[in-house]
Amino acid sequence: MTVDYTRDLLRNVHRGILPPEPGESFLIRGDYEYWHYGCDGFNDKGWGCGYRTLQTISSWIIMNRNLEQSVPSLRTIQEVLVALEDKERSFVGSREWIGSFEVCLVLNHLYKVLSKIVHIPSGNSLLGQIPTIKRHFEEFSSPIMMGGDRDCSSKCITGVHEGLNNTYLLIVDPHFIGRVKSIQQLEACHWVKWHNVKNFADESFYNLCLPQVKYVL
Repeated sequence: MTVDYTRDLLRNVHRGILPPEPGESFLIRGDYEYWHYGCDGFNDKGWGCGYRTLQTISSWIIMNRNLEQSVPSLRTIQEVLVALEDKERSFVGSREWIGSFEVCLVLNHLYKVLSKIVHIPSGNSLLGQIPTIKRHFEEFSSPIMMGGDRDCSSKCITGVHEGLNNTYLLIVDPHFIGRVKSIQQLEACHWVKWHNVKNFADESFYNLCLPQVKYVL
């Protein structure tokens, strides 16, 4: 018997996470599922974070557009990238990472969603892109994929907060392993958190994938 591990995935895990200081927040709207390491019974620990972030964004698109589609599996994502000639056939079944550019390709192929790619040369340049991120949430309200090189773990950005003293990104981190019991558990272990932009790695570049699809009421 096949077990559907994804039927109990938590939704909207960023909601209720209070900002770290007074200020103004700009958040995604709409519903999504929290996809993370091993959540579908497949062990992708150490390499699947980009895929899981893509799955989280896919769930938002499917729910927001009321699509009769399933969130793609890791293998399906790999097969799409091979079909698009972005990867060699040996990529299917491998443990190779994917980043923001691959996420952009898959979203366009599966959902006809175009994305904007923003390259940030270092962590200390991230603050300069806050207006772009803020406008994205105001206009589109879709989740953002974030990947880097030395800080090589992919993340999902679900909000930005401009505080009195600092600026923060609301991160939904796919690196959790195990069964999620509650949003409070994720918050306590910092899998969902407000991350000060000053604390991103200066020696790493970052690529953002901003899906250009609007939230529909």
